[in-house]
Amino acid sequence: MATCIHTERRPRLNSSGLRNLRQKGRLPGVVFGKNVDNEIIHISTIEFEKWLKKGESGFIELKMDGDKSLTVLLEDLQRNPVTGAPVHVDFQLVQTGEIIRTKLAVKFIGTPVGTKTGGVVHMQDPFVEVEALPKYLPSSVELDISAMEVGDTLFVKDLDLPSELTVISGGNELLVSVAKP
Repeated sequence: MATCIHTERRPRLNSSGLRNLRQKGRLPGVVFGKNVDNEIIHISTIEFEKWLKKGESGFIELKMDGDKSLTVLLEDLQRNPVTGAPVHVDFQLVQTGEIIRTKLAVKFIGTPVGTKTGGVVHMQDPFVEVEALPKYLPSSVELDISAMEVGDTLFVKDLDLPSELTVISGGNELLVSVAKP
C-alpha cells in the first residue's frame, strides 16, 4: 500500500524563496518521468520525515489539488551537510506500462552466529538496483544473515529475487560481512 502525502505545485524560486519555503515546514521537490513534463512541487517536511523514519520504501501517492494524484518512487534526497535536514527531494513518476529502474532496500534478518564469538557485522550497501514493471516491484528484499560466521560475506548474487526483477547491481557487490574486531 502506498503512503499518501499531500503536495502542492510551486513556482520556480530563487535560493531565498526556497529557504523561506523550508522555514514554513515545506520541502521543495520535483516529479519527473518519461514523456511527461516535470512537476515542481513542495510537500510537508514532517510527513516526509515520518515516512523516512518508518524505514519504508516503495510507492508514494502524491495528492495534488483538484483530485489529481501521482504515484511516485523516491529517487533522490538531498540533505544539509551540517544539520542533516532534508533540503530537496526528487520523485520518479510511476507509469504502469513502463519498466522502472530503482533501488530496493535490503532488510537484514537475524543476528549472525559469528557475533557471539566476537565478530562485527559490516553492512556495506543496504540497497540493490533493479528494473521491473511497477506491479512486480516489492517494497524491500529480505536477506537472512543469521547463519553467518566470522569471515563470511554475502553479495548481491546471494539474494533470492523474483524472476520478474532484472538486477542492475553487479553480482559481486558486497552487501554484508562479518569480520574480526
